[in-house]
Amino acid sequence: MLDSFLFVAFPYAAIVVAVAVGVYRYYADRFSYSSQSSQFLENRAAFWGSVPWHYGLILVLLAHLLAALFPGQLAALIAEPLRLYGLEIAGLALGLLALIGLGVLIVRRLANPRVLAVTTAMDWVMLTALLAQIALGLAVALLYRWGSGWSLNTVVPWLASLVTFQPQTQYVALLPWTVKLHILMGFFIIALFPFTRMVHLVSFPITYIWRPYQVVIWNRKVSALRAPEDKSM
Repeated sequence: MLDSFLFVAFPYAAIVVAVAVGVYRYYADRFSYSSQSSQFLENRAAFWGSVPWHYGLILVLLAHLLAALFPGQLAALIAEPLRLYGLEIAGLALGLLALIGLGVLIVRRLANPRVLAVTTAMDWVMLTALLAQIALGLAVALLYRWGSGWSLNTVVPWLASLVTFQPQTQYVALLPWTVKLHILMGFFIIALFPFTRMVHLVSFPITYIWRPYQVVIWNRKVSALRAPEDKSM
């Protein structure tokens, strides 16, 4: 019963909340669909935190996504031990990079009064959840090695069963609780997503691709653009 709630009902509920609230917020308060950047309040620490955070997070998420979409290709890739070692080391390094970047961003918000003033309660909830998620991911990588291998026979089939609406919890029921918490925290973050400024990730201005060129006209007086006349003539 507990497994059905945690690994069937909860993931579906998180996705429904994310989609429903995200759509509602977009139409009810579209101007809030932004990162609400505080970079203009403080730039140096924002740069040193944002760059490793985004690069580490995006690459780790991409690796997780590719593993779920192409499990057969990943299995062939890591069949060679050296490639498996390389992938595991790269994943651990990217996780540490994201952790360092997020740590810098958190310290920045605490140390800078101007940035702290514009940090909402929901920001702290999301930052705490992200910090816990990265820490759990690193713990899984260190305590239960070769996750890119065993996850292909556990987590990936379970995710596939959710997508096909035929959930099979037996794939994850016997996993260690550290791994389970890492999975559940991921869906918790998905549920939090539409309530935070992270919605800017799905607000990429894709219409720029097909919209007409924007024409910019300089509206200045012609006399201001002319060179001053030579009074000696």
